Amino acid sequence: MKAELFNYHCWIDQSGADLLKTAMHDLLLKAEFEILGQVDHHFQPQGYTALWLLGESHLAIHTYPEHNTCYVELTSCAIDKNQIFIDGLGEVFEVSRVNEIG
Repeated sequence: MKAELFNYHCWIDQSGADLLKTAMHDLLLKAEFEILGQVDHHFQPQGYTALWLLGESHLAIHTYPEHNTCYVELTSCAIDKNQIFIDGLGEVFEVSRVNEIG
């Protein structure tokens, strides 16, 4: 296997922690990523961050509730799985300020 990583990051219009956690987990499963673990944190008085450790690398999200936006970053060695996740993300959320994988 070639040592290569593909990174995708964007902003989505969403800040609800429960919806984000469920949707991101479901998208990872849909793309057939191997989820090794997940950790998250709720900030006071508001805000949420989460990280999924994947067999293929990681997914991280961080919310900015005061702006109803969330930063999403997926890094993986599996470009096909990345693309499935990205396509699904666009079906569930309004994606803005996209940076393509590469």
